[in-house]
Amino acid sequence: MKLLVKFNLVFLLVFALGLGASGTIARKLLQQGAQDEVLDRARLLMESAMAVSTYTATQVAPLLQTQMTYTFLPQSVPAYSSSEVLNALRKNHPEYAYKPAMLNPTNPRDRAQDWEEDVISRFKQSPDEKEFIGQRDTPSGLVTYIARPIKITNPDCLRCHSTVEAAPKPLVEKYGPANGFGWTLNEVLGAQVVSVPMSVPLERAERNFKVVMGLLTGVFLLIGLALNLMLWQLVIRPVSKLSQLSDRVSLGELDAPEFNVKSKDEIGTLAQSFTRMRKSMVHAMKMLDS
Repeated sequence: MKLLVKFNLVFLLVFALGLGASGTIARKLLQQGAQDEVLDRARLLMESAMAVSTYTATQVAPLLQTQMTYTFLPQSVPAYSSSEVLNALRKNHPEYAYKPAMLNPTNPRDRAQDWEEDVISRFKQSPDEKEFIGQRDTPSGLVTYIARPIKITNPDCLRCHSTVEAAPKPLVEKYGPANGFGWTLNEVLGAQVVSVPMSVPLERAERNFKVVMGLLTGVFLLIGLALNLMLWQLVIRPVSKLSQLSDRVSLGELDAPEFNVKSKDEIGTLAQSFTRMRKSMVHAMKMLDS
């Protein structure tokens, strides 16, 4: 097996191992980047919902107290306002979802689904847990969600949710006496859930992965080509010429041309040694002839 073939076999082995390791690491990093991007978006939506809720509770609800004695206005409820704002956002971004999922909601649209009930149960079992991140499969693909517990920390809120008798009559007339009552202070009543699909970030990560792998493959091939050219020009070509001259001299062709190499590397040192050996051989042959 020739030297160039051996070199390329070793290079291909190193290339395959390096490309495989680089690809594995690059894929994990890109997928982790996609996961982080989704979480950042979900947290931004969550903070937006909380900001709307706070604004409604502190600035909108006090202005509607008089009207609330005659008719119930859902716009004064923080959870309703945050849901309406983020539902309006979904008109342009339908892939995102926000829901204040409740076990015993006043508004039926906020009732928790099965998987949301599991999240709420987790918060009930771990009262100190402030945030839970999970993933679930949907018909449209993998979805990452962030959930935070919903608790009543303001005693004034219990005026509408403690008992049917204490609740404003407009509220009972609108939603009925069956739901949204019996809440207690600091109890986990539900969870704010923001869901963001993974399909778009993962597709982007996959495209970036292909670009990275293409660039790595191109770089490896260029390096391999450059090394092959250097090996041929600096080692194989001069050694082949030196081998041919050695064969001619060993067969008695003392008039074979000299091997001239100007380099001062190992090939140049080998050429100088061959030249000295040839001169010694010529001198010895002349002594024998005389």
